[in-house]
Amino acid sequence: MDKEQFEAEAVARYWFAEATEALTVAGHLMEKADYSYALFFAHLAIEKELKGLHAIRQGRHAPPIHNLVRLANAVGIELDERQTEALLRITAFNIEARYPDLKREFRRQCTAEYAAEQMSLVREILEWLKSHRIS
Repeated sequence: MDKEQFEAEAVARYWFAEATEALTVAGHLMEKADYSYALFFAHLAIEKELKGLHAIRQGRHAPPIHNLVRLANAVGIELDERQTEALLRITAFNIEARYPDLKREFRRQCTAEYAAEQMSLVREILEWLKSHRIS
């Protein structure tokens, strides 16, 4: 195994571990009923999984962006319409949880039921992305 491949794998392992940690934090925040930040960390989990996939598939660091559709495209993953819509919705969690003028409205939207539905979607997307680690 050459040095460049080893570094790509090390970078990927780092991002995959970070993705797992972000999902764990999202779960803790769900338990505390802090739904908007739970969804923010759920977004981070997918973003970090995609950045790990980028390291493996492209052999270099992922671009420093947070748009999940753009990251998936940079990785080379083909998205269907449902996946594109899901990633766009999840990308919004990053923006809406961070900016004060959007945060208020987003928090009102983040009921226990809404957050649980979105976390289920995030877990589904993460499992699908993990299947791309070896293909």
